[in-house]
Amino acid sequence: MPKLHLSLLLIVASVFIWSGIEPKERVTWWLEIAPILIALPIMIWSYFRFRLTSLLYICIAVHAVILAVGGHYTYAEVPLFDIIRDWMGDDRNQYDKVGHFAQGFVPAMVAREILRRNTHIEKGFLLSVVIVLSCLGISAIYEIIEWIVAVILGQGADEFLGTQGDMWDTQKDMAWAGIGALTAILFLSKRHDKQLKEIGKA
Repeated sequence: MPKLHLSLLLIVASVFIWSGIEPKERVTWWLEIAPILIALPIMIWSYFRFRLTSLLYICIAVHAVILAVGGHYTYAEVPLFDIIRDWMGDDRNQYDKVGHFAQGFVPAMVAREILRRNTHIEKGFLLSVVIVLSCLGISAIYEIIEWIVAVILGQGADEFLGTQGDMWDTQKDMAWAGIGALTAILFLSKRHDKQLKEIGKA
């Protein structure tokens, strides 16, 4: 295993363990870190069968850290973003926007790699449209899951939802996922194509 990949795994594991030590709300922690528990075993299993580009492993690791931090503090109470809120005179902690940006950014790169390696869709406008629409769909599914959890848990879901009194929070979350997907395509496509070419998968 390359040193970079091993380092990323150790970083994610360390942050994951830290996040599970006395989180603000245990149920919220489980809900927020669930994607890590689902994705990590799949990635370990597929590592020698369908190894991804290093760029994608970095993106996934960063996303895992974002999820773990949000799970530990809850997305509405990450301390650094409380400081930023107070400094900017804002009325809410904006860490959830970081999470939803990543929810579009990272799946966009995952989708791009899978599509480039396993389909005949050429890089370009059509590929970008398919990726962005896929990420918006993933974001919508996540918001539906949040709604179902809220119905099941009632008031106990407040920390998980993290709306902070914003009636348009769901729509804004999906918009940030779309922005994240577009940003990934605009700024990482060339570097991603270069790494795909290096591993003979372009």
